[in-house]
Amino acid sequence: MARRRTELQNLLEETLRSQNVYFQPPPNLQLKYPCIVYSRDRNWDIWADDKKYLFYKGYSMIYITKTPDDPRVDRLELLPMCSFDRYYVSDNLNHYAFTIYF
Repeated sequence: MARRRTELQNLLEETLRSQNVYFQPPPNLQLKYPCIVYSRDRNWDIWADDKKYLFYKGYSMIYITKTPDDPRVDRLELLPMCSFDRYYVSDNLNHYAFTIYF
C-alpha cells in the first residue's frame, strides 16, 4: 500500500545524508548541491478480481551533483522499488534520473 510522502522524504534524506531533498521546488528556490529533486508521477497498480488490490505512488526523482562519479548514485539505485532511468548533463551539473514507487 502507498505510504506517506513524508516517509519518502525522510528515506531520501537519510540515503543522501543531507537535507538537500526538494519536493516539487518552486522555480525561484536556490538549490544546494548535491541534491535530490522529486515530484509525483504515475502510480503502479496491482489488480485482482477486477479490483485494485494494491498500489504504490510513483515519483520522478533526479539526483543532481557536480561530481560525475558520485557514490551516492549507487545508494539511490539500491533503494527498494527504485530504478535508474537516464543520465544527462545540464548547466555543467550531472543529473541522474530515477523512478521510485513508494
